[in-house]
Amino acid sequence: MGSKGNSKPESNLKHFSLVRNFYIADVITLMNGVCGVQSVFASMRYLASNDIGDLYKAMLFMPFGLFFDFMDGRVARWRKNSSLLGQELDSLADLISFGLAPSALAYAIGMRTYLDTVVLTYFVCCGIARLARFNATVAMAPKDATGKVGHFEGTPIPTSLSLVALLAYFVLQDRYMETLPGQLITFANGWDLHPLVLIYAVSGTLMISKTLRIPKP
Repeated sequence: MGSKGNSKPESNLKHFSLVRNFYIADVITLMNGVCGVQSVFASMRYLASNDIGDLYKAMLFMPFGLFFDFMDGRVARWRKNSSLLGQELDSLADLISFGLAPSALAYAIGMRTYLDTVVLTYFVCCGIARLARFNATVAMAPKDATGKVGHFEGTPIPTSLSLVALLAYFVLQDRYMETLPGQLITFANGWDLHPLVLIYAVSGTLMISKTLRIPKP
């Protein structure tokens, strides 16, 4: 039977052909993901070491992730070689650096009850939904002459760094673990909640808002 289209025989495909197709902007995007993963690992190390230095590392990696998130779009527009692959990579990296990593940090500094984890899971799921919606609608969104989307629907997921900044302040003031602001509310036996975790619920809800529109810088 004849071959279909211009597909090449599998034997002719080169190893790591996907990586070879990456643009420079895609590599920068991956660095965002690297920062997010390292932040999560630092939070996990704190759980084992109780070394506050690990907490500071977890916090520090996230702004570095934001730097790479900022740069990948600029490089893509500068080189005029953005791709659908780059868009998907960007969303996956953002989910790790600005969704999972801030949640892991909250858990590490003391928001560890079952209800706390429910709220943190909600926050991450909002991030997933927000990024999926953006990817599904970005092609139809109004754009300027450079192809850049003019506004965000709902708060962009990197705004979670404002939560990280707040937690960093509390850690610097030695207000974490048993001394978290708001302490602990007990609803019933085994059903405890740190009121501070509700800032994650608010942030997640704002991310999935359909009516909230924020101009994109």
